[in-house]
Amino acid sequence: MMRAKDIMSSPVHTVSQTASVEAAAALMTAKAVTALPVVDDDDRLVGMVSESDLLWHRVPSDPTTHLRALPDLDPSARPGMVLEVMASYPLATQPETDVADVAEAMLEHDVRSLPVVDDGALVGIISRRDILRAMVRTDEVLAREVRHRLEEYSDGAPRWTVAVKDGVVTVSGEYDNDTEQAIVTVLARTVPGVAGVRTGSPALS
Repeated sequence: MMRAKDIMSSPVHTVSQTASVEAAAALMTAKAVTALPVVDDDDRLVGMVSESDLLWHRVPSDPTTHLRALPDLDPSARPGMVLEVMASYPLATQPETDVADVAEAMLEHDVRSLPVVDDGALVGIISRRDILRAMVRTDEVLAREVRHRLEEYSDGAPRWTVAVKDGVVTVSGEYDNDTEQAIVTVLARTVPGVAGVRTGSPALS
């Protein structure tokens, strides 16, 4: 099972709640992101601000409004700080949350990014693009990453044969005991995009 921590982006680009709207827009542009977590002076998550939040009250919804002087387009009346346009009490997730549940929450609440919080601390962020990238990984890529993790565990020795079909990993070879077989299964499952793991019977001790 793939967890939020397996695909989240970290460290996270954040913006202060007292930053200017222009500064937030510049950071989004520089980092090529569509939303930013908003933090207070103690770096605690207090909100989320998106591109649409920053554009609110700055771009008229009716393309003909540029012909009329509307009060809400008066520059002096526009929000100046992120605090004024951000979404407070943002939806968030935790590192151990199943990615399927993260995707469901994004769709249900119509958000494109979810901050990842661990014991109150902001540790990452997940976008819809992150989830899609994990879902479309090829069997060849998955097999290569599983082999790499297993070889690291066995100090570089290629003790097992790895095959992947439709995201399901099959690890063939001998195991010292049930514990080692369980470790191999867990290591393979930690590779983002793996849908399942099959292993053979362990060798008799």
